[in-house]
Amino acid sequence: MSLKTFIYGGVFVGSIIGGYIPVLWGTGLLSFSSVLWSAIGGFVGLVIAYKIGKNLFL
Repeated sequence: MSLKTFIYGGVFVGSIIGGYIPVLWGTGLLSFSSVLWSAIGGFVGLVIAYKIGKNLFL
């Protein structure tokens, strides 16, 4: 596994978790807030995966 693959996984997991957060307060999975939180979660997942992966793959 490479750093790039690890980062893609972080973006994927982060966007899934971020997209599900608005469902917890009653909005739908395809609402605007869900899409917005999915983008935010993807970015957070990217940052976290990069920081963890940088230490693992160097």
